[in-house]
Amino acid sequence: MAAHAPVVDLLGALAYGELTAFSRLAGDAELAPSLADKVALAQVAATEFRHYEALAERIEQLGAEPQEAMAPFCAPVDAFHDRTAPNDWLEGLVKAYVGDGIATDFYREISAFVDDETRVLVHRVLEDAGHTEVVAGAVRAAVDRDPRLAGRLALWARRLVGEALSQAQRVAVDRDGLAALLVGTEDQPGADLAEIGHMFARIMDRHGERMKVLGLAQ
Repeated sequence: MAAHAPVVDLLGALAYGELTAFSRLAGDAELAPSLADKVALAQVAATEFRHYEALAERIEQLGAEPQEAMAPFCAPVDAFHDRTAPNDWLEGLVKAYVGDGIATDFYREISAFVDDETRVLVHRVLEDAGHTEVVAGAVRAAVDRDPRLAGRLALWARRLVGEALSQAQRVAVDRDGLAALLVGTEDQPGADLAEIGHMFARIMDRHGERMKVLGLAQ
């Protein structure tokens, strides 16, 4: 089990992220302005829960208990969501697409340093669960109807990206397992400072692409 501790840390962080994404999207579905929006968001939420189940199964395969693996990440992830509570349905959608997207990219980058089987699983559960078509489409439609929304939502997205990056960095630093995956150990090399810089540059590039998809290009 000790040999798998860094991987279990990564899977625990992802599993709790998927579980909270499911519950938040299910809540957003209740606030949807139309039945079609409600159904679409509920379907995305269901996909997130299936991702959680796949991660929990892999954690068990590695000899760990899913709830114990997730426990260290509950407080920091919950604190992030408390700090970034949306004021309305549209802000919730932007958060689901932009905020979760930053975390997704961060953990996908870290997965470069795990075993092949885990990496394949991580990439599979981090694939677009329908956010682009459903979430981004709803935001674009709202901005088309009322262009004044664009400025407010763009400011909200900038706040989210700062909070999401800070939260991801804090989690990685606070957990020895994730830190070991990122910077390496004597037995397993990680990323040097230059590569870490390139990693965050790639994350920001993808953020810019998401903003364009939303129609909120900065």
